[in-house]
Amino acid sequence: MQELYTQTASTSTLEVNKVLRNTYMLLGITLVFSALTAGISMAVGIGHGVGLIMSLVALGLIWFVLPRTANSSTGLVVVFAFTGLIGASLGPILNHYLAFASGGSIVLQALGGTALIFLGLSAYTLTTRKDFSFLQGFVVVGMMVMIAAMLILIGASLFGFNVSGLQLAFSAGVVLLMSALILYQTSAIIHGGETNYIMATTSLYLSIINLFTSLLHLLGAAGDD
Repeated sequence: MQELYTQTASTSTLEVNKVLRNTYMLLGITLVFSALTAGISMAVGIGHGVGLIMSLVALGLIWFVLPRTANSSTGLVVVFAFTGLIGASLGPILNHYLAFASGGSIVLQALGGTALIFLGLSAYTLTTRKDFSFLQGFVVVGMMVMIAAMLILIGASLFGFNVSGLQLAFSAGVVLLMSALILYQTSAIIHGGETNYIMATTSLYLSIINLFTSLLHLLGAAGDD
């Protein structure tokens, strides 16, 4: 009985390590791919309207297509299509900030801050092996509030209201929410709650991108840009 338990635990550990390894490997590759498509988008000079359309198409892929293909090789194609579109949609945003006098510094600080937060939270979770499943409710409610707040801000902007202060609060809230999501998703992997590395990669990728764009906004405001 003890031997069976030991074998089961060993198998479970191997499976967790495999999911972790595949997740971080795919995450690294997709981030590099996104950087490439962002660079192409910046060079071509894609506008904000086209960038928004790319973002919507990308979200459509992970909402409607990825859940049906995540357990097959087609899921990898969907992930690369998704991350490529997201990367390209960042082109107009990056060009916007780089046009400022201190734009290069703002982008580098946002990149550094994103890397520091992600690596720090991931390392903490992997080292302590702490179970952050209790964050599920916070993450779910937070995502709903984030989407609602985003729609309200877009509507207010269209009607000419000054929402700069609310946008900063929104960006700060997104940083907090994405940090919680990184803890929750990493914990789910190491405790066996997430066994699909494609879905895990997509979740962590979205957290990183949202962290980066929110930090860009906050740093841009702090620099009076």
